[in-house]
Amino acid sequence: MTPTKTGLPVRRLSAEIVRDILVGRNPLDEVLGTCAQSSDFRALEQRDRSFIRAIVMTTIRRLGQIDAVLASFLAKPLPAKSGTARHILLTGAAQLLFLETSPYAAIDNAVRLAALDRSTAGFKGLINAVLRKVADQGPALIAAQDAARLNTPDWLWNRWMATYGETVTRQIAEHHLKEPALDLTARSDPEALAAALQGQRLPTGTVRLASAGRIESLAGYERGEWWVQDAAACLPALLLGDIAGRNVLDLCAAPGGKTAQLAARGARVTAVDRSAARLERLNENMKRLGLDTDVVKADASTFTPDVRPDAILLDAPCSATGTIRRHPDVGWNKTEAMIETLTVTQARLLRHAGSLLDPGARLIYCTCSLEPEEGIAQIEALLVEDTGLSRVPVEPAEVPGFEAAVTAAGDLRTLPFHCNGPAIANPGADGFFVARLQRVNIV
Repeated sequence: MTPTKTGLPVRRLSAEIVRDILVGRNPLDEVLGTCAQSSDFRALEQRDRSFIRAIVMTTIRRLGQIDAVLASFLAKPLPAKSGTARHILLTGAAQLLFLETSPYAAIDNAVRLAALDRSTAGFKGLINAVLRKVADQGPALIAAQDAARLNTPDWLWNRWMATYGETVTRQIAEHHLKEPALDLTARSDPEALAAALQGQRLPTGTVRLASAGRIESLAGYERGEWWVQDAAACLPALLLGDIAGRNVLDLCAAPGGKTAQLAARGARVTAVDRSAARLERLNENMKRLGLDTDVVKADASTFTPDVRPDAILLDAPCSATGTIRRHPDVGWNKTEAMIETLTVTQARLLRHAGSLLDPGARLIYCTCSLEPEEGIAQIEALLVEDTGLSRVPVEPAEVPGFEAAVTAAGDLRTLPFHCNGPAIANPGADGFFVARLQRVNIV
């Protein structure tokens, strides 16, 4: 991708975003969203805005490979007080190695950018020399790399090797290198939406687009005919079956993709989340979609509704390691210590949700994590503790296109390389764990 007109503002914003992600440990989507509101970003043409996103996404998605190439040309690591030198090098190398940017444009703008920062100006010569070597020798180095391994942080690679084995781990990592398709959920008619947007209707009803450009410019956005939702993220709500006219409690609901599913299928939904900012986004989404829900700001681990629910959907906060194909920053910014903390929260949420179920009522527990502690381990522990709950096994016929994701225990474990039938043009899905439980009796 080589825009016909790019320059210093594009490279400056790209390097700043990458710095905020890697140094500030801020989520990629949040940083991109904040940047999109800035006057500097708004002043750019659409093609330049798209190029910034391409630089950032490529830099983070291919970070391990880029770092390895740069290390080949650096005699020693950059000092701590080198300003944005590393991020200028990273984004410059991403352009040269993966985005087919002309060497002159990438290197010249990198050097000019370094000159603007007092902390980085002393490294202009180094940046120039290293990026010239990247342009000349980098492609050969890239061709010899094990891309899947290098772009997977050690802590995750080791975890997945222990959980899934080498073959599956490598399949997961290889799918993380691919730009995912855009998945949409139709408010009412997926066939019509697929036809209108020239997309593919997947077996579960998701409409998949190979490419989309600006989401807001797609037909039907303003009329609220669809929302963005990964194909695997649709499955938890589908597994509640017919919920028309039933009281459904949606815990940890924001930003509202599953809430919209439940409401669009006729449920009386109470959406609960503790974050006011995330609930504001949920309300905006429901307003655009024309869907009615009861929205409550509360701690889902203690909230008790006035009316006992017929069903509960708990999308628990998690490490999100199943979403790396869409959020490549997750692997670099999350840690094992975070998982340990999150599992405590998940257990508390699960136990409270279970306590709200009357006999016959069902609970869907899900996380967008690939880690067993955040999935199967939580369910097994709960079933031992609360003998009044039983697992309601998922049948393969309930999840067409994801039959391979049904586990021997009857849970759902989607992996990034699932949703890959021969008729699917752009295979892949987020990694999810989903379990379906039912209250048999009160203990």
